[in-house]
Amino acid sequence: MRKRNVTPADIGDIVRATRKDTGLRQHELAGAAGVGLRFIVDLEAGKPTAQIGKVLQVLAALGCSVDIVPPLEADATGPANVRDT
Repeated sequence: MRKRNVTPADIGDIVRATRKDTGLRQHELAGAAGVGLRFIVDLEAGKPTAQIGKVLQVLAALGCSVDIVPPLEADATGPANVRDT
């Protein structure tokens, strides 16, 4: 399986497309997700400093899922996998 790094712009595109597919206006999505309209506008524009908790709220309100795949155990010797002892 090929890894894909998702950018803030990619997330914004997904949010916008999914919102439009479901027939929601930006203010309706904001209300459903419990965030402000300005947040939705910024998120759809790909703002890189959007709060992760709010992003997850919006994605959940749209029925999207997020998969985070940790590195393989075979890569455990690399510097990215420092473990507390």
